Amino acid sequence: MFDKELMQLIGGNKKYVVCTVLLMILGMLANIGITASVCRAVYFLIEGYAPLAFVYPAVSAAVAIAVRYVASRCTGSLKDVLGRKVKKDLRERTYNKILRLGVRSTDGMSMAGLTQISMEGIEQLDLYYSAYLPQFFFSMIAPLLLFCICVGIDWRTSLVLLACVPLIPVSIIAVSKYAKRIFAKYWGKYTSMGDAFLDSVQGLKELKIFKADAARHVKMNQSAEEFRKITMKVLVMQLMSTTIMDLVAFGGAGAGVALSVVGLMNGWLAPASALFLILVAVEFFLPLRSLGSAFHVAMNGASAGKKIISLLKAEEPVWGEKQVSGTRLGLENVTFSYDGKRDVLKNVNMVFPEKGMTAIVGESGCGKSTVVNLLVGARRPASGAVTAGGENIESFSRESYYAHIASVSYNTYIFNDTVRANFELAKKEVSDGEIWAALEKVNLADFIRENGGLDKVVAEDANNVSGGQKQRLALAVNLVADKDVYVFDEATSNIDIESEAVIMENVREMSREKSVIVISHRLANVVPADNIYYMEDGEVKESGTHAELMRAQGGYAKLFNTQKELEEGYKDVARIMAKEARA
Repeated sequence: MFDKELMQLIGGNKKYVVCTVLLMILGMLANIGITASVCRAVYFLIEGYAPLAFVYPAVSAAVAIAVRYVASRCTGSLKDVLGRKVKKDLRERTYNKILRLGVRSTDGMSMAGLTQISMEGIEQLDLYYSAYLPQFFFSMIAPLLLFCICVGIDWRTSLVLLACVPLIPVSIIAVSKYAKRIFAKYWGKYTSMGDAFLDSVQGLKELKIFKADAARHVKMNQSAEEFRKITMKVLVMQLMSTTIMDLVAFGGAGAGVALSVVGLMNGWLAPASALFLILVAVEFFLPLRSLGSAFHVAMNGASAGKKIISLLKAEEPVWGEKQVSGTRLGLENVTFSYDGKRDVLKNVNMVFPEKGMTAIVGESGCGKSTVVNLLVGARRPASGAVTAGGENIESFSRESYYAHIASVSYNTYIFNDTVRANFELAKKEVSDGEIWAALEKVNLADFIRENGGLDKVVAEDANNVSGGQKQRLALAVNLVADKDVYVFDEATSNIDIESEAVIMENVREMSREKSVIVISHRLANVVPADNIYYMEDGEVKESGTHAELMRAQGGYAKLFNTQKELEEGYKDVARIMAKEARA
């Protein structure tokens, strides 16, 4: 019913919860004042008081009504303020957390799930904080306060009413154990359905090509049906718990009313006192009854809140405050494991000079991409150190380190914005001349001129340009950024020969002034490298220039010769097919 972690999540907004509860108590006291004024008027009427005597209860009732109105309006306003501030603060904290996580912000999370948590999940928490939490504290205080007021009138009736009140939270607790499981499954099914829908939309082209859209349709229907079933379970559970709470609330109030009537008949209660207790009896149960109604909304918000807490507690890469003084990167006796069981890298030592081209090669799964993750600060080694200028990168500030390093990969993101706006992300004050110069270098200037110029809008996922054009545009953007270290992680994979040649020519040109690190499956691209690290099973097996490694006749030479034979075979097949086509 009450979660300390979720309470801590609102931080400085706790004051709004306190003020809301105080206003709710004031409103309840005003209600009691109205009831007392009515009972006093009845007493004056029974006792035959002069008409002038009725002015006092009338004025008291008017004042109480005014106080009740103001308290209700202020309570509603404060709840609104509380909800808006909590949502704003949580969105800021969630967004800032994703920024602090940096290049591994969605590690272990689907994009649909992350979006649902940061958007709809926070909306659900709004109801938890603005509706449920103030009602929770008010419901704990109100029955005790009413008991203190009523016990002076008749302790028997007051005690019976107070004794019946805990039956409502007992019923809520009994339901909550089942409800927690239901709502956890509900949110899981909801995010799962969102993931499946997003996945299907993004892969619609492939589904059509493979004629698998019908099968996917069936799968989506199954996911939707599972969500419908869990939603029905939630509704059944809500209806059941509401029925139980109504029975307890009306039964308890009925017991209090019956005892008041008995007291009136037996003479230990005056008519006005009995009327007061009868009218107030329901007030003992209304706060907890309202709490029960808000409970189901709260449980949904709490389930979302747990996921937000998990995101906010996610381990962040360690950064310091120093400024980078040298850009000679290195890995010193680095060991790394993703799951803590199997080492992906084992005692790896590498050096990347401030100028020149260094390549990392090897078969798939040898650890190349893990090295990239370490170099760009997405991961931290289990042992050993990643260094810049001889110092551990953990001692540098994130801003200082990223001011010197750029990463270009096969999936570098291009934003759904104009070409100019994408360049301005890399360099805020970039001129049109600088942009065109970068586009000329990657052989993309003519295409941009012919298709809207720098105001051309790049579509979502860059689907209005080819794969090669997207990667060349990504390279041009990074050229404008003018960093000291460039990491190319399979930057030429899945693109045409022309685009690959353009990118590799720029890489070689850049390596004369910058530190360039190239990770590539295609070994022909790394032949000009000043140094090549050949990896197997997470270890550096060989290092040296292409010529040195070929003379050594080790794993690198074997892999290079195998690739060369395959490429020659492809060329022979292509020549034969072209000859047959001409014939």
